[in-house]
Amino acid sequence: MDLAALQATIRATYGDADRGRGVDATFGWFIEEVGELSRAIRRQGHDQRVEEFSDVLAWLVTLADLTGVDMAEAARRYEHGCPKCDASPCGCGAHP
Repeated sequence: MDLAALQATIRATYGDADRGRGVDATFGWFIEEVGELSRAIRRQGHDQRVEEFSDVLAWLVTLADLTGVDMAEAARRYEHGCPKCDASPCGCGAHP
């Protein structure tokens, strides 16, 4: 599934509830999922990590949708590698 399709699916599935919740509350849910991902990375197995990565991605896509950001457009920023120097691997050291 590409990012545009994922964003459309998330919008169709959860869009009404997401708009009702609003950006601030949705951001709170996103942060909670990032915390769950952190625990999964440090303490859990592959299946739990996959689940938490997918949850974080879904909430990120939700936030993008609520704020009018097209995730496919955002991803294109990295299309050629580093968005600062267009190199892969990065040659400018912009990524810590």
